Amino acid sequence: MFSRTKNPLRELERRLGRRFRRRELLKTALTHRSYANEKGLGSNYERLEFLGDSVLGLVTAEWLFTEHRGVSEGRLSALKGRLVSGPVLADFGRDLGLGDFIRVGVGEARSGGREKDSILSDVVEAVIGAVFLDGGWKPARRLVRRMLDGAAADSGDSELKDPKGRLQEFLQARGQGLPQYRLADSQGPDHEKVFIVECLVGDEVEGAGEGGSKKRAEQLAAAAALESLQAN
Repeated sequence: MFSRTKNPLRELERRLGRRFRRRELLKTALTHRSYANEKGLGSNYERLEFLGDSVLGLVTAEWLFTEHRGVSEGRLSALKGRLVSGPVLADFGRDLGLGDFIRVGVGEARSGGREKDSILSDVVEAVIGAVFLDGGWKPARRLVRRMLDGAAADSGDSELKDPKGRLQEFLQARGQGLPQYRLADSQGPDHEKVFIVECLVGDEVEGAGEGGSKKRAEQLAAAAALESLQAN
């Protein structure tokens, strides 16, 4: 049973930041096998979950590779395993309020199925798959990165922190001053502008980054600076 809001799918789209062109994909992503069996439906979220799991894995690998330069392959694999784990996915599902929208059978509903970590994490992956099929790589990547940024912010693991935070901790541990970020250049039209930012430690440029926003460029500049300083 969907949420009791007047237009539940529209509300969920608002929370996801995505207006679906094919809403049947979103409905399917919210449909547990128990509900599909009771209602005689031909599909449930399991195939979309399979697809979403692959998209999730690739985006997470890209995010870790880009944001955590200088980290070994083995450590990247361990961090990836933590970020795509059931509890992290379930927490993101709760943040989105997915439990209000999941369709489960009567028995599953009585046992609290909508709030089970196993079901919430499956539905998150199914929703990622649905977003990918409906809109392609960019909106799916944006949704996954939103989850990853939140998981990193909530984590006590220093390796998952924002590159700017990790660089600051690195410098403070060595008695050095805070890094400074300088906009070196910006290119392109307003709707596709690219920013180039330099990261300075003292008077030296230790790294540079290029991104579609100043924040993104600063993060990449910090990651490059940290990699350079650790190498030296």
